Amino acid sequence: MKKIIILCLSITFGFISDQNLSVEAYNKLSEAEKRDPSHAIDGLDLLDPELEITLFASEPMMSNPTNMDIDDKGRIWICEAYNYRNALNPRNPYNKKGDRILILEDTDHDGKADKSTVFYQGEDINAALGIAVLGNKVYVSCSPNVLVFTDENQDDVPDSKEVMFTGIGGIQHDHGMHAFVFGPDGKLYFNYGNEGKGLLTRNKEPLKDELGNIIKGDGKPYREGMVYRSELDGSNVEILAWNFRNNYELTLDSYGTMWQSDNDDDGNRSTRINYVMPHGNYGYKDEMTGADWRVRRTNLEDSVYQQHWHLNDPGVVPNLLQTYAGSPTGIVLYEGNLLPQMYRNQIIHCDAGPNIVRAYPAQKSGAGYKAEILPIVDGSKKDKWFRPSDVTVAPDGSIYISDWYDPGVGGHAMGDSLRGRVFRIAPKNHRPTVPNFIYSDPSEAIVALQNPNQAVRFKAFMALKSLGKAAENNLKELAKNQNPRMAARAYWLLAQIDNKYITEASNSKNEDVRIQAIRMASELIKNPHAFYLKMSNDASIQVKREIAVEIRHKKYSDVWLKLAEAYDGGDRWYLEALGIGADLDWDNCLKLLKENNESNWLKTDKTKDLVWRSRGLKTKVLLAEIIKNSPESQKGKYYRAFDFQDNTDKNDILLGLIKNAKSTEEKVTIFKHFDQATIHGNPTFNKELPLLMAGIKSELDFLEIVDKYSIKSQYSRLHKLAMTNSNSNISTSAATICVKNHGTLGLETELKNKTNAKKAIDVYGEVDKANVTAILIKTFTNKKLSHSLREQAIEEMIGWESEETLWKLTQAGKIPNEFLPIVENILKQTWHSDIRVAASKYFVNGEEEQKINTTNVLSQSGNLSSGKQLFETYCTTCHVANNKGTDFGPGLSQIGKKLSKEGLLNAIINPSEGISFGYEGQNITLFDGSMYQGILTSKTENDFMIKYPGQSKVNIVKRKDVKQILAMEESIMPKFPLKEQELADLVGYLETLK
Repeated sequence: MKKIIILCLSITFGFISDQNLSVEAYNKLSEAEKRDPSHAIDGLDLLDPELEITLFASEPMMSNPTNMDIDDKGRIWICEAYNYRNALNPRNPYNKKGDRILILEDTDHDGKADKSTVFYQGEDINAALGIAVLGNKVYVSCSPNVLVFTDENQDDVPDSKEVMFTGIGGIQHDHGMHAFVFGPDGKLYFNYGNEGKGLLTRNKEPLKDELGNIIKGDGKPYREGMVYRSELDGSNVEILAWNFRNNYELTLDSYGTMWQSDNDDDGNRSTRINYVMPHGNYGYKDEMTGADWRVRRTNLEDSVYQQHWHLNDPGVVPNLLQTYAGSPTGIVLYEGNLLPQMYRNQIIHCDAGPNIVRAYPAQKSGAGYKAEILPIVDGSKKDKWFRPSDVTVAPDGSIYISDWYDPGVGGHAMGDSLRGRVFRIAPKNHRPTVPNFIYSDPSEAIVALQNPNQAVRFKAFMALKSLGKAAENNLKELAKNQNPRMAARAYWLLAQIDNKYITEASNSKNEDVRIQAIRMASELIKNPHAFYLKMSNDASIQVKREIAVEIRHKKYSDVWLKLAEAYDGGDRWYLEALGIGADLDWDNCLKLLKENNESNWLKTDKTKDLVWRSRGLKTKVLLAEIIKNSPESQKGKYYRAFDFQDNTDKNDILLGLIKNAKSTEEKVTIFKHFDQATIHGNPTFNKELPLLMAGIKSELDFLEIVDKYSIKSQYSRLHKLAMTNSNSNISTSAATICVKNHGTLGLETELKNKTNAKKAIDVYGEVDKANVTAILIKTFTNKKLSHSLREQAIEEMIGWESEETLWKLTQAGKIPNEFLPIVENILKQTWHSDIRVAASKYFVNGEEEQKINTTNVLSQSGNLSSGKQLFETYCTTCHVANNKGTDFGPGLSQIGKKLSKEGLLNAIINPSEGISFGYEGQNITLFDGSMYQGILTSKTENDFMIKYPGQSKVNIVKRKDVKQILAMEESIMPKFPLKEQELADLVGYLETLK
């Protein structure tokens, strides 16, 4: 579908505006010329002939804008991040005065900033990620705090500063607190990424939801990135959605519908756009356990992006749109009239990774939505330093784009600290204008309320709200507006004057206004049961969806039943809304559903889907009944649903299914779902387990069961898998489990067999355990053995413990001379940063390594054939590109699309400056004294999920075995000993990965 959409767009907009240079002409510019603001527009392609893009501001007036807002005077407010990540990257410059909030102004209205004012500067706003200017208050998001500046006399100097929220994770982190936006209901909406963790009040007290649960990302019940709503003073905080990875910014339309983007685990082409259904779980981590999406599970999705967001799991809201590779940033819902029709009432969004600003025209689809991709500004063909960080609407309806302007993006790296731009997009020859409103005049405030700019709307809303009944007639007139979005803005205020306007809105011919009526009733009617019951007769499935999510925890099971009867068994959006509505009331809802569907109970898609989604006390019994009567191809879906139920009686119910299981594969599935903590003493389990093992055909299933239950009777098959399976992940997993359960028996046995000795060293050498390392040392130091076997053994001394041991042997002079070149190569690339530095000096007699002249490297085009070979030698041990390599670090299939040439080079020679979030190294110490280094992909109540260097496999380590986990200060990626020409070759090849 995406290819079709892009093809259509290329027919309509497939030319480059004549306002800037062609690709060929631009590429002839020198690097210095490309970076100069005079060529800022030349580096961009504006893809709509009706529009023009102009440079509003650039360095030296400003630099490194992370976020912006536009006030009602048309002035641009910028959060700068000159001091971004300096604590982790000391090579970055630092201003001891701290970062700045700037006000950029176009005093002569020629479309270019000619005045810059520093509103505030301080170290407490270093690398702030969000700013919202609402009246005389400026909300600045800078983890661990949300600061509110008040400018009482409007002289652009803050008169006070206070903390509204604190305790937020992600200090100077892209996944921390993001910008606040003003909702049409008069409340604040905001979000943070999955480093945010939780919120504390200004008094450092934890915030709780309406059930008394502390709001934090510990899985009780919330996880990862979250969306919130509060009053303007930060009171009455509500959590609206959760389980995102890095939902950078939020936007709302006039009806109160929420939208945002979300970033994937870097390199997995799973970036997404979401319609934010209230109270929805968005599936980044396993809802119940918190496990990483890579952990194998029943009913696993077919594609990476579906797996990434757990889209087959009950309780996960679908995605609106996949945008594949990217680093999404600012977003806005454009409700102005200045831009062409195709952009009106649509999402406009920045994606800094692929250097692009897009619109996403959305249409309703059942109870949800579908969307297309419409590019607006593209820098990928020319200026790959274009990193759009935010998009905002001015009072005249034009849009402004802030540009971080840097060779790289994401991973906390910054290649340039001095540059930054702001662009303006408007119809050709449209001169900027700023309307001037007298907000105290109801008629002028009504006009201002219809403005597309947030700051203007805020002042109008607050003025009309304070006028109350005096503004009622003016608002009633606006409610008749032919544009339903303007009518919606009036109704939000009218409903606060009198609840009768909720009823009036509920009778609107426009379904979005009726949806808004549901939202208003939830906020303003003390007991909306009768209203919801009446509205459940509405013909619109979207209205029904909204009722479903708003009855959550109200236990209106009769309303829920009416809504459930409208479910046809095919609309996942609606199913999830019904699931949200029945939360904590499933037993009553299922009882009514059964009574109403007695003749078709558990026979239709509708009733089976609702049971699959349910979390009632009887759900497990109902799931078992469905499984008994389902074809083999559908059973996995219902077995997976067992993972979302409590463990009471689960083992007994699953054991009851064994006698009806029609295949070994189904029995394996049952064994995967037992509660491991309580099953071992069950006689039926102990009888069935050995029978099961004999019939398992799938290697992955076999390994999973053996590992889960620590089965000691399967040595022969484990060893055979290790030695003969062509899939390296399977053979390594088998060897690891074999060593875990049987020590070095397999390796020692094969070393006595000359035919298999090298193969055994190759396979078991992957297991970085002390007992294996001891045998490798014994082998390569034994001069009686063949040179090739000894060489094989020393080449396998790769791993956290092995490399540490190898370094000690080297210092002690116990490495045979003929193997020193191999040892040198291993230690110069070791994961131990301290050993890497020491070894580099040791092997060059204390002399420092040759320093790299980056200018020389960047000036060379590079040999692609040589670069590919270098890539396969150094990079594929930890990265996947085009389906080849090891899935340990971020995927690199499209790295040439994300990073500029400068960014690629910096990532290689300074890996600690660009660590992608989620790929930070950890030093792991077990109670048995073992030490490892790896990536902590996720953690559950009982386990840590860890990937060790050079391995795709996610290893499960019991929490009870872990003594300590400490974050590494440097990247887990080593600095490779490459010369300038080799670097040029490698960078040249990486540029082709698109």
